[in-house]
Amino acid sequence: MLNPQPEKTFIRNKAAQVFALLFVTEYLTKWPKFFFDILSVVDLNPRGVDLYLRILMAIDSELVDRDVVHTSEEARRNTLIKDTMREQCIPNLVESWYQILQNYQYTNSEVTCQCLEVVGAYVSWIDLSLIANDRFINMLLGHMSIEVLREEACDCLFEIVNKGMDPVDKMKLVESLCQVLQSAGFFSIDQEEDVDFLARFSKLVNGMGQSLIVSWTKLIKSGDIKNAQEALQAIETKVALMLQLLIHEDDDISSNIIGFCYDYLHILKQLTVLSDQQKANVEAIMLAVMKKLTYDEEYNFENEGEDEAMFVEYRKQLKLLLDRLAQVSPELLLASVRRVFSSTLQNWQTTRFMEVEVAIRLLYMLAEALPVSHGAHFSGDVSKASALQDMMRTLVTSGVSAYQHTSVTLEFFETVVRYEKFFTVEPQHIPGVLMAFLDHRGLRHSSAKVRSRTAYLFSRFVKSLNKQMNPFIEDILNRIQDLLELSPPENGYQSLLSSDDQLFIYETAGVLIVNSEYPAERKQALMRNLLTPLMEKFKILLEKLMMAQDEERQACLADCLNHAVGFASRTSKAFSNKQTVKQCGCSEVYLDCLQTFLPALSCPLQKDILRSGVRTFLHRMIICLEEEVLPFIPSASEHMLKDCEAKDLQEFIPLINQITAKFKIQVSPFLQQMFMPLLHAIFEVLLRPAEENDQSAALEKQMLRRSYFAFLQTVTGSGMSEVIANQGAENVERVLVTVIQGAVEYPDPIAQKTCFIILSKLVELWGGKDGPVGFADFVYKHIVPACFLAPLKQTFDLADAQTVLALSECAVTLKTIHLKRGPECVQYLQQEYLPSLQVAPEIIQEFCQALQQPDAKVFKNYLKVSVTADRSTL
Repeated sequence: MLNPQPEKTFIRNKAAQVFALLFVTEYLTKWPKFFFDILSVVDLNPRGVDLYLRILMAIDSELVDRDVVHTSEEARRNTLIKDTMREQCIPNLVESWYQILQNYQYTNSEVTCQCLEVVGAYVSWIDLSLIANDRFINMLLGHMSIEVLREEACDCLFEIVNKGMDPVDKMKLVESLCQVLQSAGFFSIDQEEDVDFLARFSKLVNGMGQSLIVSWTKLIKSGDIKNAQEALQAIETKVALMLQLLIHEDDDISSNIIGFCYDYLHILKQLTVLSDQQKANVEAIMLAVMKKLTYDEEYNFENEGEDEAMFVEYRKQLKLLLDRLAQVSPELLLASVRRVFSSTLQNWQTTRFMEVEVAIRLLYMLAEALPVSHGAHFSGDVSKASALQDMMRTLVTSGVSAYQHTSVTLEFFETVVRYEKFFTVEPQHIPGVLMAFLDHRGLRHSSAKVRSRTAYLFSRFVKSLNKQMNPFIEDILNRIQDLLELSPPENGYQSLLSSDDQLFIYETAGVLIVNSEYPAERKQALMRNLLTPLMEKFKILLEKLMMAQDEERQACLADCLNHAVGFASRTSKAFSNKQTVKQCGCSEVYLDCLQTFLPALSCPLQKDILRSGVRTFLHRMIICLEEEVLPFIPSASEHMLKDCEAKDLQEFIPLINQITAKFKIQVSPFLQQMFMPLLHAIFEVLLRPAEENDQSAALEKQMLRRSYFAFLQTVTGSGMSEVIANQGAENVERVLVTVIQGAVEYPDPIAQKTCFIILSKLVELWGGKDGPVGFADFVYKHIVPACFLAPLKQTFDLADAQTVLALSECAVTLKTIHLKRGPECVQYLQQEYLPSLQVAPEIIQEFCQALQQPDAKVFKNYLKVSVTADRSTL
């Protein structure tokens, strides 16, 4: 305070933070006079007041910051501090704020605004009557007329209005505020040019409106009809102001009032009969929403930045209003949209793009605003169905798809796809729409953004109407020929579609062929025409890659090879249980693809990307080709296990799991053969030394360990435990020991759960009298102890849901041992194992009784309670 120069702002903020932390720590115990001491030093020195207000804001954020998650201990402490402050010093603090506001309102706007911010922050948790009284409110209303103070005053009034209180009192407070604001001319929105202030004022009006609605709701619930009527009357008188703010050209001002608008419509929805005025209000809101949905001239479609993102968010809010309007009066909404749509599309050639876009957008939005099951908009309610049918007919016959603006073009295609059921009612329009998709309006549009989105929408359109597509299949396949070309890196030709977009085109081609009514031979011929160019290109590019020296060129070629495999993969998504690869006669084509793609696995260059693509293709072929894929698996696996990193193995194991789970005994010989090579590859990677604090290496190993255990779980769970048993005693023991380690030593509950599932399954299969030699010993020496050691680890955290599941599987393992070994197991626990852990006899007794209960749940709960209550009891 005594420095000739004021401190920098960030220093003052840090100082305030230090004081706040000191306050939180010392106030209840050592420094109860904290505020009085600070106030006695500060007095009314402006620099002192500045720091005092900063400290108050810092204390508020320590005690009630809604964005910070407090521990239960901190939450209790904060509540106690607030209670103590309310008893001891809040009235004095409020008095100090009043004095500061009175002293500085005309001479120091910065300090005054800070003080208003403090009042706004504290209002939420102090006695409202200290602030919501004549002297304070009159001063705040006075500040509303001072240009430099009015935004903060507005926010402060908003916080006061937002505070929870008795519904009748709240209604009186809001009404008295409104009267003063109205008589001071604040309701004349069109006279006000300061949009920043209007945005705050809009937020205040929104708060007042929503507060009145909360009051109305409470009064209706309590049966106080008289006051509820009064509240509704108060709400109705604010609607004109709400509409002025909603329709304001500045979107921030409009956005701030949407909450009140939405809640008002919710009230109307609950009323059985609407008055003429209320109907007029609904119509006015509807027109406002339609107008505000419109893009403005400045919107940059080619390079969307922050302003554009904000408008997209604002549009989403308006959409919610539109949905709510549909609940209040669906007929009115439908009629309004139809009127706007029809008049706009009649003259689309001479209408500005934003008006055409919004007309189509409204039709699009009706689909969600007037919901039906499974998109059946064109059946059921006749007047609604015929109105939508009319608009759709206009949309597809008016020629508007040729409008020269990307926003209109995209909205056209989005709407056509959303209402695809229209084309089952009027299929005569399909050719016209297909042409729009395929020519310069869609997939060949000058804008890459339009081409990309159209590729996705085209695939949806064809999929949803596949039954109607038969007459056009060959024509479409011919027209998209050039879009299917794999563009290799060296020709410098920039293809119309990105490789991601081409995926949709390949999928569409697959869908057309597979769902056609052609005989199998024709389907096979068409599929071969589709995939042969890919295979030929693949062979050429793979040879080029083998010769390539430059690393950048290698990467480009590998990318291109990967796309080729991805495209072939994507065509297979068209097959289903009703239309299998075999039934369509396409097995041979995909087997040829496999033969073509597998050599890429032995390419020493760009291994990651090539293996990843071929692996994905194999996943698809296991589903589509069934056992025909099996002859290719051994050599593919052999190549994929060469020079592996953790990530390669982690991605290879799911492939083996898929084969094991699907083909079970058919792949037993293959599994026998590759079991130990796979395990050696895994162990070799897991045992590699890594830097102590290399977190990504540690995470890779953790994920690989999980994959390894998932593999063992698949083998044991698919009835293939013999595969493990036949690996020789030494290897079997090594595998089992890794499972015990996984259950006990690594603090990874997901892996622990899997390990206990494996152990429980092995005990079920091998734990009886006729199990493998030495397994019973292993059960007592290793598996039983694991079931106790795992939950006793400090890292075994029962607040974590995955750990609870691991404990549950641990209980299942013990139950399974008891089922398979009978009284011998109980005897071992009672007489040998538990006494060796120095467990008290009565607890041993209790434990064994729980274990012998027929209902497994009883034992699971017992174990959970025991571990939770006190780890040392076990």
